[in-house]
Amino acid sequence: MTALLRKPWIWSFIATALVFATTTLFTGGTGMGGLAQATLTFAAFSVIVGIGQMMVITLGPGNIDLSVPATMTLAGTIALKVMNVEDSMVLPGLLIAIAIGVAIGIGNYALIKLLRIPPIIATLSMSFIVQSSAIWTNRGLRIKPPPVLADFTTSSTAGIPNVAIIALLLSAGAWVLLHKTVYGRSIAATGQSIRAARMAGIPIDGARIATYVLCAVLASICGYLLASFSGGAALNMGSEYLLMSIAVVVIGGTAVAGGDSNVPGIWGASLFMFLVVSMLNTYGFGAGVRLILTGLIIIAVIMLAGGRPVGKR
Repeated sequence: MTALLRKPWIWSFIATALVFATTTLFTGGTGMGGLAQATLTFAAFSVIVGIGQMMVITLGPGNIDLSVPATMTLAGTIALKVMNVEDSMVLPGLLIAIAIGVAIGIGNYALIKLLRIPPIIATLSMSFIVQSSAIWTNRGLRIKPPPVLADFTTSSTAGIPNVAIIALLLSAGAWVLLHKTVYGRSIAATGQSIRAARMAGIPIDGARIATYVLCAVLASICGYLLASFSGGAALNMGSEYLLMSIAVVVIGGTAVAGGDSNVPGIWGASLFMFLVVSMLNTYGFGAGVRLILTGLIIIAVIMLAGGRPVGKR
């Protein structure tokens, strides 16, 4: 048990279990099956964007991608327009969304590298450009997704929401990429000390551009799935995922200073965040009180997880 408590991701799952148990006691267990389904579904979207943000933060202090919400919106909007409610266009729509993510990721790093401006400024600037493109492309229309894609994103397989299954597969791929490949070791080394990584011959620029591209691609995939799940792309559909993508990284146990990623923690934190909002809604708290209590709960979880050794997974 002592060894388990040293895992940085365990605290987010403990918090999730406590919130779920509290909600169960308050409701007498009524509707908990539906809550579990909803939690897995909506947490999956946070997981997908959270993994990308985690990779960027792992690169070290100052690295963050603020263009995630705009990327989701643009990818979802253009993908739906390309698919034009035709089932045969589901795969081309996905490929278009991924291509948009690749372009935005390259654009983000180009601003960082060529103009030598901090990532937070570069990605914020890119966010304005991308969001403006989404507004111009959308023009107030709400295009429906193809029926087969809408059915897939809102259905379950063996009791598990399909979007959660996709998030699990992407999580497994991210874990392998981060812990079993040269790329994963490269971004960890870069985050721990960019100077030492450069002296060791690690291709810093290659690792960083690949990371920003992966983050944007994951945001695009999330936008594609969220637009299909919601029945259409809205211009504000990615707005809540800016702070959410950062919060799940921090609560999940990833080192904010860089060099240490934590994929399981993203799941624990995403489940926790959704359950906190659901619990406060159940108790009838207003929006302002919910935000305050959510912030306090997040601070408490981070304090409980404080002092953990870096690198312990």
